[in-house]
Amino acid sequence: MSNEKIFVTKSSMPSYEEYIDAIKPLWESHWMTNMGVYHQQLEQELKEYLDVPEISLMVNGHMALELAIQSFGLPEGSEVITTPFTFISTTHAIVRNNLKPVFCDVKEIDGTIDETKIEDLITEKTVAILPVHVYGNICNIEEIQRIADKYSLKVIYDAAHAFGVKYKGRGIGSYGDASIFSFHATKVFNTIEGGAVTFSEHKMYDKLYNLKNFGIRGEELVVEVGANAKMNEFAAIMGLCNLKHVDANIAERMQVYNRYVNVLEKVNGIQLFTNNSESTQNYAYMPILVTDKYSLTRNKLYEVLKSKNIYSRKYFYPLTSDQACFKNKYKYDDLKIARRLAEQVLVLPLYAGVDVIVIDEIIHTIRQPQGEYEQGKQ
Repeated sequence: MSNEKIFVTKSSMPSYEEYIDAIKPLWESHWMTNMGVYHQQLEQELKEYLDVPEISLMVNGHMALELAIQSFGLPEGSEVITTPFTFISTTHAIVRNNLKPVFCDVKEIDGTIDETKIEDLITEKTVAILPVHVYGNICNIEEIQRIADKYSLKVIYDAAHAFGVKYKGRGIGSYGDASIFSFHATKVFNTIEGGAVTFSEHKMYDKLYNLKNFGIRGEELVVEVGANAKMNEFAAIMGLCNLKHVDANIAERMQVYNRYVNVLEKVNGIQLFTNNSESTQNYAYMPILVTDKYSLTRNKLYEVLKSKNIYSRKYFYPLTSDQACFKNKYKYDDLKIARRLAEQVLVLPLYAGVDVIVIDEIIHTIRQPQGEYEQGKQ
């Protein structure tokens, strides 16, 4: 291995020439933000690519989620059933809306919220369910919607990992009352920083427009209190460029993913998540579970890889419910599965353009870790 550090992901970018050529008109127009022509174009192209009825672009995925929740006007102090096996943003968005997260355990097969445990957590204060499509693995959409309909609850999906995924032939962002996507630099598709809310009720577009643009609806008219969560034109152009190449990048990711899986699924003590047969995959992540049957602990394997300049991630550890800012503050059921996954999961490097030699080195290290680890300690 070289001295180059290999991280879990590497941002997909168009060629320098392609991007520079695309942004040249901004120097002529000086229109760099405020829902300009490129913002509008990207909204339309993403609406078609993601196969969703409506979409509103945002400055990042977190503000997309925070404003999506806010747009429903849920009563302060109400409860939202969600998962602790997610990035901290999911929980922050609930709490910053003055709502209370109620943590539900997840399923061992794919890390998504355990729909069989949701109903037991519903109280008279419950107003919504906020599930997460983890690593692009799709939640049990039908059962979650059945529960939501039964108790008149909103369903807001965190689909930050699920860009381009389809379930039963429909864009994943077309399910529930709303879904959010992240276009962060580390994602399958990026706008450098960015995000979006997808939804079906057109009136929600106006509500989100107000929330992301200070409530301004005219030169002298502000209709409600809003934030500043607009996507700028430079980011929108990066998105337009990257969208041209995203299918090719996903195809490259698939090849890397399959190279991992073909070997690692046979390694004793390494467990892989199960993909839903009725959904497509975007190969956003390569998570493995390092179980008790493996020769090293998850943390030791992490260190072995790190010693080779390979930086895997304990993604997600710890659970959001166990972070210092939330620990012992909110209700949860028995999070036995979620805690076990958090202790076992390790996400390996996966991105378009990664050298196959690197992937083979990672695979070799996982297959024969103990001797090398002991030797490295001397």
